Amino acid sequence: MTAAATVREPARGDATPFLLRVLRSPWAPVAVGFVAFLLYLPLASQVQRDRPDFFYLADAFLHGRTWLEPASWLGPQDIVPIAGHVYVPFGPFPALLFMPVVAVFGPAALASVEFVINAALAGLCVGLAWRLIARFDSGRLGDRVFLVAFFGFGTDLWSVTVQGGVWHTGQLIAIGSLLLALLEATGRRRPLVMGLLVGAAFLSRAPILLAVPFFAAVAVFRDGRRWPSLAWRPVVRDGVLLAAGLVPFLAFFAWYNAVRFGSPFESGYGLATLTEPVLIAERAQGLFALVHVPQNLQYLLWELPVAAPIPLFLRPDGYGFPLLLQSPALLLGLRARWRDPVVLGAGLTALAVLVPSLLYYGGGFYQFGFRYLLDSMPFLLILVASGARTPLNRWWKVLIVAGIFVNAWGVTFSG
Repeated sequence: MTAAATVREPARGDATPFLLRVLRSPWAPVAVGFVAFLLYLPLASQVQRDRPDFFYLADAFLHGRTWLEPASWLGPQDIVPIAGHVYVPFGPFPALLFMPVVAVFGPAALASVEFVINAALAGLCVGLAWRLIARFDSGRLGDRVFLVAFFGFGTDLWSVTVQGGVWHTGQLIAIGSLLLALLEATGRRRPLVMGLLVGAAFLSRAPILLAVPFFAAVAVFRDGRRWPSLAWRPVVRDGVLLAAGLVPFLAFFAWYNAVRFGSPFESGYGLATLTEPVLIAERAQGLFALVHVPQNLQYLLWELPVAAPIPLFLRPDGYGFPLLLQSPALLLGLRARWRDPVVLGAGLTALAVLVPSLLYYGGGFYQFGFRYLLDSMPFLLILVASGARTPLNRWWKVLIVAGIFVNAWGVTFSG
């Protein structure tokens, strides 16, 4: 028998289905994210949004400006016109991220394919979610597919991807940055990298600043350190490294605000023009105020749909939707391993990050569900995955599928 005759042909002898081989491979997050991108794309392409602010802000940065030139696509809402210049209040990190691409292709070209960019960003988030879930779930690939489907299509991630616009592009980049930070926090735990990633998330969505204590705790207790035996030198070293990653983003935020509005604490949201009477009335009560909490809780927990023509009969009202009808699989978080400090910290941080949005006026305005909850969703995903550390039974899978159908119904209207 020759050597050639003894060589096994894997293609003929391996009966493992191709899909299963892909999901078991290191390329699984890429494959899952790409499939999500393809699923997001058709509906996103049907929605025309005319607020590609970040691409034009990136171009402004490239030309040494912090303002946009007046343009018809800006519209009258969420802008700050001062002395012939137009400023926007949104966190600037997405514009910084897009600068290299804008330098090559120009802002108009990117604005014309914004729906593709948003679908790609959402697909990236889904791929990252696959990796994060794998660190807490039961290890069963079938269950992980259900959990990733919940994240990608059973939460507001689907609707903000389809709706597009500057508001939602920034939110997608914040989620992606935060997922990367959590992968680092549950992996190599390098303080500098965590600081950079949470800084990027903050400069996209400011409430994420309240997640810093979670990452600080991870840095302090990395390498198996415990409270009674903490040595101050490595703790100080790791604290300095975390700060070295985060502080440049805080400094840029302060400088960017001061150079535009004269104060490092004025982002522009308190100055932005509004056209909706309800928003004008709410902001008059305070940008952040306790008076807004009951209304925001209603948007989050029990805002009901309204009548619609046959055959659907009901449609979302555009202000909110009951959370446990939209994403019932979040109940898996009740089964999380709360004795795990990372899981407990994730739960507390999810609540902390949500607090500013509950105090904020406007409640996200036109949305399906309460889109500001997405700031907390990467932390909630840890709870859900931990709750699935034992195999999912059929009823949990039914809840996940039901939530996906509810979101499909909501996206039909919100898109």
